[in-house]
Amino acid sequence: MTATIRRKGMVVNAKKVLRLMREDNLLAQRKAPFLKPPAERSRNIVVVPNLVRGLVPSAPDQIWAADITYVHLARTFAYLAVILDAFSRKAVGWAFENTLDASLAIAALDRAIEARKPQRGSLIHHSDRGAQYASIAYRQRLAEHDITISMSRPGNPFDNAKAESFMKTLKMEEINGSAFADIKDARRRIDGFIAEVYNKDRLHSALGYQSPLEFETAFAQNNTR
Repeated sequence: MTATIRRKGMVVNAKKVLRLMREDNLLAQRKAPFLKPPAERSRNIVVVPNLVRGLVPSAPDQIWAADITYVHLARTFAYLAVILDAFSRKAVGWAFENTLDASLAIAALDRAIEARKPQRGSLIHHSDRGAQYASIAYRQRLAEHDITISMSRPGNPFDNAKAESFMKTLKMEEINGSAFADIKDARRRIDGFIAEVYNKDRLHSALGYQSPLEFETAFAQNNTR
């Protein structure tokens, strides 16, 4: 909030902003404990090493981070698969459906590939060891585009921290406290949040308080001079 106000030309102190927010009861929503649905946990262990530990991307489309979460609708659940660019934190592909099989993750992957058209052999795709990402169909799609696969160590969410952080932001700022009429309503609102708010407007301290789109635009301008 302080960074947003400063971008508008106002001189403010972070402690004062916090105090005023508390006085107006403008408090951040706390994230509820998250447990992935049992259907996401595969009994068939696919051994894929973590290839991104210690790597810091220096440009877009070097590392993508993927994850899946659930969204509670009025009477059922729906599921969101997202792919982020680890360099800019930009959501480059996502899909929202009432199914949790591999087709959900593949739809998000296809959208990301279509939007970004990554250079063959230059991209690492990182995820947890969920059944969708370990499926033959998903791994084949990666192989078709010469994308290297990487997976987190079992039970270690820190290995996929950027994707986990995105899901936390989405839950706190758009999903928690919302009542979706049906899957179409949820899809429309979540699509709008990702495309118009998260990618274009939301500031990230790790990006020097720029949005993902601003960060990528500045990078492109600096590397075309």
